[in-house]
Amino acid sequence: MARGCWWYYFSKFTEFFDTIFFVLRKKNDHISTLHVIHHGVMPMSVWFGVKFTPGGHSTFFGMLNTFVHIVMYSYYLFTALGPRFQKYLWWKKYLTVLQMVQFILVMVHAFQLLFIDCNYPKAFVWWIGLHAVMFYFLFADFYKQAYKKKQMRKQAISEAKVQKEWNLQQGQNGLLRVNGAALYEQHDVPPSSYTTEPRHRAFVNGSATK
Repeated sequence: MARGCWWYYFSKFTEFFDTIFFVLRKKNDHISTLHVIHHGVMPMSVWFGVKFTPGGHSTFFGMLNTFVHIVMYSYYLFTALGPRFQKYLWWKKYLTVLQMVQFILVMVHAFQLLFIDCNYPKAFVWWIGLHAVMFYFLFADFYKQAYKKKQMRKQAISEAKVQKEWNLQQGQNGLLRVNGAALYEQHDVPPSSYTTEPRHRAFVNGSATK
């Protein structure tokens, strides 16, 4: 098990290839704060674990994180296969959800030893648990920026489109402009209740006001 922990540690350095490829392809927008912190902190953090507490309680995070990375890199594989596979990648945003669920499980697994005596160093309980807390909020912020705000922008564009169509429809149903004032022909409302001034009323209900 300890040997497996060391291999997990070495795998953290392979993740730097993500950053290298982003730089080479000039996709600097992909190198986010989350990306830099995650790839910068993990090798150091894992080293402390495999150096002083390999195996046992420390393996839970590594095994769970390995599973998540298998799913994540499977997604990257499909994206690299070309446009014909794009329709199968609808689950992209759920990768981030999976990451957040992972850190919640790690928090629970780590902090339970604050109440259960397992002969495991309390310093590493806090070390692992606080890492999980930090990464949870980083991924949650990424999810909000990448998906929630994007959804809000789409909704705003959709509402603006509906408003524009409604305005055009109102124009066809009797919207007139006289001296810059908008007139709405309301067949069920008497002319006296129009909000425009009397001198601006014109061609309402087929007649001109003077």
